[in-house]
Amino acid sequence: MSAKRLNILVIGATGSIGRPVVEEALAHGHSVRALVRDTRKARMLGDNVDICLGDLTETDSLAMAVDGVDAIVFTHGSDGGGKLGSERVDYGGVRNALEALGDRKARIALMTAIGVTNRGGSYNQSTEAHDWKRRGERLVRASGLPYTIVRPGWFDYNDADQQKLVFLQGDTRQSGTPRDGGIARRQIAQVLVESLTSDEAANKTFELVAERGATQEDLDPLFAALVADAATGPDAIRDQANMPIEAEPERVLADLAAVRARRMATAS
Repeated sequence: MSAKRLNILVIGATGSIGRPVVEEALAHGHSVRALVRDTRKARMLGDNVDICLGDLTETDSLAMAVDGVDAIVFTHGSDGGGKLGSERVDYGGVRNALEALGDRKARIALMTAIGVTNRGGSYNQSTEAHDWKRRGERLVRASGLPYTIVRPGWFDYNDADQQKLVFLQGDTRQSGTPRDGGIARRQIAQVLVESLTSDEAANKTFELVAERGATQEDLDPLFAALVADAATGPDAIRDQANMPIEAEPERVLADLAAVRARRMATAS
């Protein structure tokens, strides 16, 4: 059980990763608030979760959700919404939550995806999901809040004897298939939740897969072995520079400027 008891908001709490995150956070002694659009679906989370009704795509509806939280775990996804859904949910959800948070402090754990820097693949060409998830990552880095960004491999594609967690950097596995590496949903949840109370995990971005071997009891050595993101750069350490800021849409540049302005105002 964690020595630090946090009030954690889980965004995407009723999804296939969000549910294990809620369970993991409760098992570590944290208080959990779940952002949901449908209170009926929220019943699956149990009686020990604070349910908050809101819509991730509407900033005004998030005010109560972020009030008083110590940490936010993002496990949301557009789930087949195409290019519009990728922008409104994958990216817009991060932007809106940060805007609702304002100048308040919170630890962030953001889940995106392995291969998120692969812009030329057919998946990104048809959905732009990688591009919008990557832009969400950039907002988190620009916010000045302590964060951990986790890019998991293929969910539940690891075999029963593949439990050893492996953290990678540089986003070099980009086949777009399970060959990039598998990871169990419960393991993703474990890493996201434990990152919130690890000083070694702060301001780091990595890909997460599992290889043959037993799972590790202590994740701090894995976090410690990672290189932190550059304080002045928009992207993760070792990522390829294939998404230049100067070529970004004006609305994205405006969002980045707003996040940085809040950061400067808080620091002054």
